[in-house]
Amino acid sequence: MRLVVGLAVATALVLTGCGTSGGKVRVDGSSTVYLLTAVAAEDFQQAQPGIPVTVGSSGTGGGFARFCRGETDANNASRKIKEIEAEDCARNGIEYAQLSVAVDALTVVVNKNNDWATCLTLEQLAAMWAPGSTVNNWNQIDPTFPDVPLRLFGPGTDSGTFDYFTDVVNGEEGASRTDFTPSEDDNVTVQGVVGSPGGLGYFGFTYYEENADQLRAVEIDSGDGCVAPSAETAQDGSYTPMARPLYVYPSVQALTRSEVRDFFTYYVNNDASIAEGADYIPLNEEQSAQLVSDFADLLAQAETLPAVTE
Repeated sequence: MRLVVGLAVATALVLTGCGTSGGKVRVDGSSTVYLLTAVAAEDFQQAQPGIPVTVGSSGTGGGFARFCRGETDANNASRKIKEIEAEDCARNGIEYAQLSVAVDALTVVVNKNNDWATCLTLEQLAAMWAPGSTVNNWNQIDPTFPDVPLRLFGPGTDSGTFDYFTDVVNGEEGASRTDFTPSEDDNVTVQGVVGSPGGLGYFGFTYYEENADQLRAVEIDSGDGCVAPSAETAQDGSYTPMARPLYVYPSVQALTRSEVRDFFTYYVNNDASIAEGADYIPLNEEQSAQLVSDFADLLAQAETLPAVTE
């Protein structure tokens, strides 16, 4: 993984070139998609110096709040936009489109020395994470597991990953016990699990791969046997329901500005190489064709609006 990916602990990455620009591109949102868009910004800057690109990681929900106020040009998202967020955008006259830019295998991780929880069922995860759960020891999950305190780490409530995980595991977005260590910075989850013999957390597959020497990924049994997270299982459907698409939501109004249009044209045209360079799971051929088609429709919509400048 390239140097830019190691900057995920920062709240924002600003890339600028030696030239000058009449405007800048502003993207915020999902910490999971952050790394992908940051690499897209780095590659774009090398191809077209002079246009500043700011990439933030305030979480999917926090990012949508800014996006729907017109403070950013696009939002990274690890889930689809919620109805209440869409209503906020509509109220402020913000039009947008949903672009799927990569695939993720949502990964449950444990401490490297945890040699008992090699595979967990969705029911066992629910026992840990359900609202009001009092499970605080691994032997409460399975009597064959050792007497080791369970410590839970995960994304904060503004995170799309939190919404997705709670929906899949507990049956409702946002339904979760509250006595865990939350953070919008996935590196906090990494360090929490690394420092806790009985620690367990979850985040996107890219963060696991970046820290695979310190953590162990848990196989998930959703009813058809234990399946490990990987690019292959995310693409072939066997890791369902823990595999998910990752999105970018550009503003139609922002795309009337040349710098924003140039950046996202580069992003879409080079999506596969950007995903591979950032160690993400790239789209398959059918998904890539859909991305190109969706972006063409978005550009056509932007062309009907008067051009604006920063």
